Amino acid sequence: MTIKTAEQIAKATDHLEGLANIRAINKMFRDQDDSHLWPINGRFNVTERAIRQAREFKRHTGPSYGLEYAYTLEQLTSQIVNDPRNQ
Repeated sequence: MTIKTAEQIAKATDHLEGLANIRAINKMFRDQDDSHLWPINGRFNVTERAIRQAREFKRHTGPSYGLEYAYTLEQLTSQIVNDPRNQ
C-alpha cells in the first residue's frame, strides 16, 4: 500500500465540493490508517480520533476543505501518535 501525503489526498479530491470533499478526504485517510503499528498498537483508531477532533475544531472555526482540511487531519494524526500518553 502506498501512503499518500496530505497534498496528494487534497489533489485527488479537489474536484469535489463541500461535504463530498470532506468525506472523500476522510475515506482516503481511513484507507491508509496504520493504528495497528507502534506506538498505538491497535488500542484505538488514530484516524477516527483525528476526524472527531477536526469536526470539533470546525465547530469553533468554521468549515475547511481541500488542502487545509487534509493538513488539519495530518497535523492531528501526528499529535495523537506523538502524544507521550499514547506510548
